Amino acid sequence: MSSQPQSIKRRNFIKGASASLLFTSLPAFGFEFFATEKPKKVALIGTGWYGTGDLLRLIQVANIEVVALCDVDDNQLNTAAQLVSERQKNKKKPKLYTDYRTMLENNSLDIVLIGTPDHWHALTCIAALKSGAHVYVQKPISVDVMEGEAMVAAASKYNKVVQVGTQRKSTPHLVAAKKQIIDKGLLGTIGHVDMSCYYHMRANGNPPEQEVPDFFDYEMWTGPAPMRPYDGLPHKRWWRTFREYGNGITGDMCVHMLDTVRWMLDLGWPKRITSEGGIFVQKDGKSNISDTQSAVFEYDYHNCNWQHRTWGNPDDADYPWAFKIYGSKGVLKGDVMKAEFVPVDGSESIRYDVVYEKEKYPEDLSEKDIELHAAPATRKHMIDFLNAIQNNTKPVADIENGHISTASCILANLSMDLKRPLVYDPQSRTVINDPEATALLHRNYRGQWVHPHPDTV
Repeated sequence: MSSQPQSIKRRNFIKGASASLLFTSLPAFGFEFFATEKPKKVALIGTGWYGTGDLLRLIQVANIEVVALCDVDDNQLNTAAQLVSERQKNKKKPKLYTDYRTMLENNSLDIVLIGTPDHWHALTCIAALKSGAHVYVQKPISVDVMEGEAMVAAASKYNKVVQVGTQRKSTPHLVAAKKQIIDKGLLGTIGHVDMSCYYHMRANGNPPEQEVPDFFDYEMWTGPAPMRPYDGLPHKRWWRTFREYGNGITGDMCVHMLDTVRWMLDLGWPKRITSEGGIFVQKDGKSNISDTQSAVFEYDYHNCNWQHRTWGNPDDADYPWAFKIYGSKGVLKGDVMKAEFVPVDGSESIRYDVVYEKEKYPEDLSEKDIELHAAPATRKHMIDFLNAIQNNTKPVADIENGHISTASCILANLSMDLKRPLVYDPQSRTVINDPEATALLHRNYRGQWVHPHPDTV
């Protein structure tokens, strides 16, 4: 054992140097991507916080023209249109729509970005694919398993690229850690994975019922989901606290970490999924997603364990939303800001820090609510998406892998609800020996909306 104090050893940080080198060694397309072609025609469905942010990152790295925006909130739509006109090269304002079907019918689009709440991902993605566009869709891709199967089938049928917004796969310091720690075998035999989120992000309030404002089409916003009484604009955080529209913290945050671990360790579908949890502490509001939940995703040689709590203190204050991959020779810890390899033999740890691009993209600094640490990863994710379109290859976060990660989290919630383990068979699209669980892979749609099926997309 080295006599060097552990606190000193852990300051032997790479400071993002390897991640930066790895990132900049990739093709530096920037505005040169598609520069010799006509600008790609692009539209965005869902002009809220993250959807608009994704679009602005795409504008930064490619020769595109944003020709249309779609949202059911007129205020949000007009704000996004103004921002896009300021940012895109031709300074034009895109055409504005409140119904994505009309937008797709009236425009010949090369690329459609989807930044809607989760309950709209499947219908908008499949419609965009049918219209002839490639799609960038935010995670999780669906709210039930059969929606995801239909999205995978549609991408294959219409031969289009679909990139899922699980951009940890394009996060420079995590890419470096995978290549330099995992791929080189520094962990030894991998025997266990922990993943967790301890953010207090469950918007658990009791707002009163209200009149729907004139600028907001609540009927269209709800779409295929169950209709809740209107109690305020659902944007950004409020909708995420209800399972009518998503799959809680597991669907929102575990999907990122599970997807990252699956990518790093080359894992497919879990053999079995077990989950327990509920609302144990935060019982005083309307939220119906769990405030406490654990899940086990079983693989042949190790388990991937998930834990979230939206109350109390994190188990590890340095890694409140993270993964930890344990091997016989050490542990690799990672999150959106850093990664660290700690060997078991006491030798010096290796750390990778987040890469920023504030000097290269100074407009990031004035963008409202931007996640500065995520902007380089999203740009890299967009470049990977565009490269897949250009070369007719699979992107790093293709729809099939996005479906596996999403569906695994949905199945964890079903396991929690049913209080038993589940084994999903993607070939038969059933939960093995469990007709009740199989029936829950496809949830009922409201009103006129028709649930997509993989055999008929």
